[in-house]
Amino acid sequence: MDDRKKLALVGYGKMGWLVEQLAPQHGFEVALRLSSTGNSHGRAITRDAFGGIAVAIEFTTPEAAPDNLKRLAEAGVQAVSGTTGWYDKLEPVTEAVQKAGTGLVWSPNFSVGVAVFRRLVTEAAQLLKNEDSYGAWAWEIHHDSKKDAPSGTLLRLVEAMKGQGYNRLIDVSASRAGRHPGTHDQFGQPRRVVRDRAGDPGRHRRRPADQPRAAEQSP
Repeated sequence: MDDRKKLALVGYGKMGWLVEQLAPQHGFEVALRLSSTGNSHGRAITRDAFGGIAVAIEFTTPEAAPDNLKRLAEAGVQAVSGTTGWYDKLEPVTEAVQKAGTGLVWSPNFSVGVAVFRRLVTEAAQLLKNEDSYGAWAWEIHHDSKKDAPSGTLLRLVEAMKGQGYNRLIDVSASRAGRHPGTHDQFGQPRRVVRDRAGDPGRHRRRPADQPRAAEQSP
């Protein structure tokens, strides 16, 4: 008897494909895949289609995520979202989840390294907020297929700095180029900089050439 829990992938780009490769190692079976084609405004997300699904993993776009997440809640499905750039719609999504009595885990970045870096940035902001010799900026570079610029990760880092009382100017900028895995810079003096370099190009390998980029859905 197969005891693996069933996953649904809402969004089948690079991250959706990667989740599919890793799911069996953690006791999950990908039972349903939805691409953007045919899922406008989350219309393909129904109770019938998602029957038996333990949790949906949502990696789409800032425009699509709010509707997807509300529809998942209405269908009674627990969800995890790694999409960024949609947080101005967080309140209605939260209301839908609470009304349905389901669960939603969302984050601009699930990386352990970025979580540690965020802690370091908050500590640095606390220590340097009154040090006029240090200026603060928030700059990042990511691969050219990352849609939101600046990313949710960078904006959350800026919020963390301000939350520690760093009230001076924080210049925010972002670059998108090539296949760059991701770099964030935060603080600096003329000869010192606090830097995070995140990413593992090997882990985020491309899907094989004969693998379709997206599937409408698969049983």
